[in-house]
Amino acid sequence: MPQPALSSELAAALLRLENSEVTDQRDAELLFGARGDDLQRLLVVASRLRDEGLARSGREGIITYSKKVFIPVTQLCQDRCHYCIFVDTPGGLAKRNIPVFMSPDEILEVARQGAAMGCKEALFTLGDRPENRWPSARQWLDDHGYESTLDYIRAMAILVLEETGLLPHLNPGVMSWSELQRLRPVAPSMGMMLETTATRLWSEKGGVHYGSPDKDPAIRLRVLEDAGRSRIPFTTGVLLGIGENDAERAEALFEIRRSHERHGHIQETIVQNFRAKPRTAMQNEEDLALQEYVAAVAVARIVMGPDATIQAPPNLTDAQELGLLLRAGIDDWGGVSPLTPDHVNPERPWPELETLARLTRDGGFDLRERLTAHPDYIRDEQTWLDSRLRTPVRALTEPASGLAREDAPVVGRPWVAEPEGEGGVLSELLDAAELTPAALADADYVALLGADGADLERLASIADELRRSTVGDELSFVINRNLDLALYDPERSTGSSLDLALIRALADEARVLGATEVCLQGAVPDGLDGAYFEIIGAIRAAQPDLHIHSLRPVEIVNAAARLGKSVGEFITGMRAAGANSIPGTGARILDDRIRAVLSDRTDPPVQSWIEVISTAHSLGLGTTATMVYGHIESPADQVAHLRLLARLQDETGGFTEFIPMPYLPLEASPTVAAVAGPGPSLRQSRALHAVARLMLTGRIDHIQAAWTKLGLAGAEAVLRGGADDLGGLLLGGTLARTAGAEAHRELSLAEVQTIAAELGRPLRQRTTGYATVRHIPARQTRRGARMLTIEPRSEAPLPSAVP
Repeated sequence: MPQPALSSELAAALLRLENSEVTDQRDAELLFGARGDDLQRLLVVASRLRDEGLARSGREGIITYSKKVFIPVTQLCQDRCHYCIFVDTPGGLAKRNIPVFMSPDEILEVARQGAAMGCKEALFTLGDRPENRWPSARQWLDDHGYESTLDYIRAMAILVLEETGLLPHLNPGVMSWSELQRLRPVAPSMGMMLETTATRLWSEKGGVHYGSPDKDPAIRLRVLEDAGRSRIPFTTGVLLGIGENDAERAEALFEIRRSHERHGHIQETIVQNFRAKPRTAMQNEEDLALQEYVAAVAVARIVMGPDATIQAPPNLTDAQELGLLLRAGIDDWGGVSPLTPDHVNPERPWPELETLARLTRDGGFDLRERLTAHPDYIRDEQTWLDSRLRTPVRALTEPASGLAREDAPVVGRPWVAEPEGEGGVLSELLDAAELTPAALADADYVALLGADGADLERLASIADELRRSTVGDELSFVINRNLDLALYDPERSTGSSLDLALIRALADEARVLGATEVCLQGAVPDGLDGAYFEIIGAIRAAQPDLHIHSLRPVEIVNAAARLGKSVGEFITGMRAAGANSIPGTGARILDDRIRAVLSDRTDPPVQSWIEVISTAHSLGLGTTATMVYGHIESPADQVAHLRLLARLQDETGGFTEFIPMPYLPLEASPTVAAVAGPGPSLRQSRALHAVARLMLTGRIDHIQAAWTKLGLAGAEAVLRGGADDLGGLLLGGTLARTAGAEAHRELSLAEVQTIAAELGRPLRQRTTGYATVRHIPARQTRRGARMLTIEPRSEAPLPSAVP
């Protein structure tokens, strides 16, 4: 029986809910305790919210499901969850005659059988990174030529898509930002259960996730963020009854909601109830009680709101009780297979589809099939689907509803990008660009920025040929890491602060990992103005050969003012301390009218940026040149920006490269995001990189693909159309992974090698000044690195003092 005080609080929370149909985190915690009449009141609100959302989406009275096959690629895992019966050991698999990984033929056989039965989804479920724990998994991947389990999953997703037409849904556990980027083009949707935010269940001995490295809630929340940044329709959810309390349940749901509010990517939230399984550490625990589960489903609907999709697995609740889940506000049953069992819950068979349809009708709804990606994401395919997936998804989609065409033939389709438009009106201008790329009028470059379809393909081809004749075919990159000086605290070093000792250690670690550059960004805290020179000096003393790429123009202006120095005096001091070059970020668009809006008036005027850059060049420090594009500027503004960079290069010769960076609303302040729009399309990015190659030819040789902004697919696209450099790998190391401004976004050497192979280009590790690094690791894995000799090319050192 609830205590009187809690019962009174629950009654108040229910009343607030009924009056407003929204709840806060504290009230949600109370609502989990609703039972009896209180539960009935809760279900009324949840049902009403669900019905409101269905009506708004044009799916009134419809509950959805996905007809799928379940492909358990491997049952090995690096985690040790105390409730899981899916995973096994290599010895256990051998006893049951189960291979370490399913072979391509075995995967295709399941997929083909499913396609013949009308399935449209291939759910890839597997243990998390088994090669980290089991040598047999690592050996299998090595023997078959795969860098990682996720590398194998990518190849198998393409195989299934091309050979059978089933749409892959990938559920391989924790994925990094770069891994999500690599997998996005092969699957219309992905998923990973958050499960819980109860860190104690992971960190404390006896917790259900103790000893499971990828069950750290902080890591799993980062996956949600990275999936949102990558524009992936994503499935997540909570697992209830594994030791969490009501406060932790509420926290988990609100974390999911907050991530969705930032990115709009959570296509469904699963509310899953714990079911005890034999031969597990939790085999004697009680299953989550029915009323407790139903209340939790209703709270999830209320927290996530009317437009969210709330899923409850139909096989984890007895058939006669499914009506309660409908009353609790679900609108989706998830994936149901007519062919394969639920390998995660093998003791709970799927309901027959006819039975599920009948039970859904008994609850007052019609059952309709959907695809792996939900209708709203399919309708907005430009945002949410890679161009290589749009044709196979459309073939299975009912245009009016965005749901599945249940009678659509499921057949293999080529995994190729579709053309973006017709084009064909700029032929004379493109002829001129091919002959004299740097000699067109500004109005001509503005017209080329609008190229689409065939015109865009030809523009990219011209720019790529110009790239080849200017710098060759090599794809260059630099191994570096970022340090954010805003974290500097001379008194201590923790997970969220840096002192000189930790900075020296980070420089040492970066060098051990193969870095040739460290990039310093951010302003040191107030009162520590002299620390700039101390920090640079500490890095130089620790690693004399490490290139220090130090402080953006806005930070230099700020630091000089704080120290009462001129810009020239401050840069001279930086150089004396050991700085080698300056990142030319903060250029935005070099127009004061635009900068005032885009930077919230925090950036210095154009002339101030020019002063820093010109002064640095005159003192022998090279800089990059940048542009943030795709916000409120016009194509003419972009051309004017490029003209100004070209003029500066004519005067000083100090730019080492040009880095165009697409504006990302997610990284902007609310004020800027309100006026700057959704950011540029891939077409606009491709055109800008190509035009930049034309305009800057003979002046700035290197154009970088800003992969952290473009994503890996976008970076590959511009590298096929004028760009030649991938920039820095942004190593995180292990000492302080959050010490850089773009923490958790890094590329491994293996990923860079894969990109180069897909482009058909040789790879070259460079220094900051584009000199060749003679030796690079041939294969960067968690087991260490081998060394590979790269043929040297002519070096392009940073400029010395410019006359």
